[in-house]
Amino acid sequence: MAAMRDQRSFGIILALVAFAAGAAPVRADEATAVAMRPEIQANRWAEDWSVLADPRLRTEPFDGLKYIPLWATDPKSYISLGATLRERFESNNAAGFGIAGTPSDSYFLQRLQVHADIHFNANWRAFVELEDDRAFGKQIISPVDQDRLDLRLAFIEYVNTFSGGTLKARAGRQDFAFDLQRFVSSRDGPNVRQSFDALWADWETGPWRFIGFVSRPVQYFDNRPFDDTSNDSFRFSTLRIERKVLGDKELSGYYSLYERSNAKYLDAFGAEHRHVFDVRFAGNAQHIDWDLEAMGQVGQVGTADIRAWAVGARAGYTLADVLWQPRLGIQFDAASGDHHPGDGVVGTFNPLFPNGYYFTLAGYTGYVNLVHLKPSITVSPAKGLKVMGAIGLQWRETTADAIYVQPNVPVAGTAGKGRNWTGAYGQLRVDYAFNDHLTGAIEAVHFDVGDTIIRAGGHTSNYLGVQLQYGW
Repeated sequence: MAAMRDQRSFGIILALVAFAAGAAPVRADEATAVAMRPEIQANRWAEDWSVLADPRLRTEPFDGLKYIPLWATDPKSYISLGATLRERFESNNAAGFGIAGTPSDSYFLQRLQVHADIHFNANWRAFVELEDDRAFGKQIISPVDQDRLDLRLAFIEYVNTFSGGTLKARAGRQDFAFDLQRFVSSRDGPNVRQSFDALWADWETGPWRFIGFVSRPVQYFDNRPFDDTSNDSFRFSTLRIERKVLGDKELSGYYSLYERSNAKYLDAFGAEHRHVFDVRFAGNAQHIDWDLEAMGQVGQVGTADIRAWAVGARAGYTLADVLWQPRLGIQFDAASGDHHPGDGVVGTFNPLFPNGYYFTLAGYTGYVNLVHLKPSITVSPAKGLKVMGAIGLQWRETTADAIYVQPNVPVAGTAGKGRNWTGAYGQLRVDYAFNDHLTGAIEAVHFDVGDTIIRAGGHTSNYLGVQLQYGW
């Protein structure tokens, strides 16, 4: 009976949407076609709205702006407009554990994006996205909190399929992310996302994929509109290979060169030339999922040598036949610190471009000088609803180095002092999809700090985030 009511409700809603859009009512034999509409994605450039060339799929208001034909003879030539609005309330009583006078703070973060996706034909397109990020009522505003009216993305893309595979190439301001975004991400957690001015190439053939790019990460300013920039003082380049193995399992590896002209670490400063080697294996089978990654780093910071490493592992088992389909998860992460300050070797791991979502949105945990263990349970009580609860246990890899908060900020007064134990936290996160366009999330974190942070002047910390996001 409940399923029948849900079907009737779906039909009524669909008819109302069609009526509001001025479209003919959708017949039962068209329900399958409606399901083919693309989903709203975090990276809006990844959407393909060419399916709206079929008039039967134009079932929502303003679909005329999602597919504006350019050439009547070519359904792959069109302009698609879109927008994303994210509103988030955050309350943090001790950012950075309250050390150095960090105030308790509650504020609103707003991110507004508008974009135009211009397809000249099946091979060529241009994508442009503007972004306006604002922090209302925040006492200390950082570059990742606010960036009013600037160019986020602007690139030209070429795609072509040959007998041997598919070539993709992009030039311009773009974003990219690898895997779980432990180390290379579009930084969707904070308010200001990370972009790169880059040349990107991608060749896919059978189970293989080869990726290469050279880039200058965008540096963010909030002095006036359109003042973000990139230059040769900060560069990031990568060669990556991916392959499907053992069926659909994912095996990948990449080499990156990370270069900064004015890097600063607790034990070194100067020009940074960091060679990065990464390997990852991920997949799922028999209700078990896993994601394993390891990274090594060598190079120089000023006159000091770099020897750093990190590992990350996530695994879970889903009880598919049990009510709410609980997933029992375990996460383990470790990253090196600097064991011997002053010896000419920097052991502090550089997390590169990490995603704020990977640990928690609270920002209390950085992927530096870390040992981290996190059991969790995730349930799905209703369609579109996920609830996750977790407990995180944290230690330092070495007490000679500091405790770090996101992304790699040392906590004052902790380097070379205290014990390995950092603290423990509890995390509760709720995600809900109201419909295809509107999503919501609530995240709460309570971090019980250890003696090292207390002696440095810090204290137990609490975070609450409430978010709504609408995509059109």
